Amino acid sequence: GINTIPFFTFYSMFGFQRVGDSIWAAADSRAKGFLVGATAGRTTLAGEGLQHQDGHSHLNASTVPTCVSYDPAYAYEFAVIIRDGIRRMYQERENVFYYITAYNEQYQMPAMREGCEDGILRGMYKLRECDNPEDKPRVHLFGSGPLLNEALRAQKTLYDKYDVAADVWSVTSYNELYRDALRCDRWNRLHPDETPRKPYIAQQLENEPWPVVAVTDYLKAIAHRLDRWTPAGLCPLGTSGFGRSDGREDLRRFFEIDAAHIAYNALVELAQVGRFESDKLKIALDELGIDPDAPDPATL
Repeated sequence: GINTIPFFTFYSMFGFQRVGDSIWAAADSRAKGFLVGATAGRTTLAGEGLQHQDGHSHLNASTVPTCVSYDPAYAYEFAVIIRDGIRRMYQERENVFYYITAYNEQYQMPAMREGCEDGILRGMYKLRECDNPEDKPRVHLFGSGPLLNEALRAQKTLYDKYDVAADVWSVTSYNELYRDALRCDRWNRLHPDETPRKPYIAQQLENEPWPVVAVTDYLKAIAHRLDRWTPAGLCPLGTSGFGRSDGREDLRRFFEIDAAHIAYNALVELAQVGRFESDKLKIALDELGIDPDAPDPATL
């Protein structure tokens, strides 16, 4: 016979809902392979409404112990993940399988930065540092999937309009960061007489203790779980609520995950630690075109 590496590609909204029992059976039987959730994201699949727009499949994936899930933004991230998945499953014979989301939004694919492969696999790496931060207020912007582009636009807005220096991180897996943090916590509790282990996310931020704004095309809960392991707190932005039929720009404004909302929430986080004047927040709302009386998308 010929050994094959199975790939199962499906609408990301429906995989864990319609073949969920099969996914759990695969986990029970220690199956290997790749699940690819295509046309993913609650705002990236525009015009399809609540029946098709996926904002929770990564939360579903996190419930399956042997499922390793990623939400890459760039082609090189996808390639690194697939290559390492083949190594883990078919060379090292680990009993895991993968869930990777893929999108139908067209944007430029950059070359891979040197030295970022480990970060891709562990869940995050710094994609773009702010130029000339000097003594400016500092903030971290986390982005995953196509929403990474909104974080990059927010970085420019913060620097040009508000004199704030932001570093942008590509978060390839909020789930893997969370699992790593939980493993470290467990080990530390059971080994009180040994040097504590630090979660990967804490290691990345320990020398840069600035506020974090984390954006994803999925429920806020995906990113919010990491709050306790960030040195200055984490503000989660996500697509909690029902999907809607509209264009990407309007959907991202509605769910408050576009560049303007990322930039504004970064200013709020900085104001809370005394690094931005609170009385300027109302001005920023007007400048960024944000309606403070807009309904909460999670309630509609």
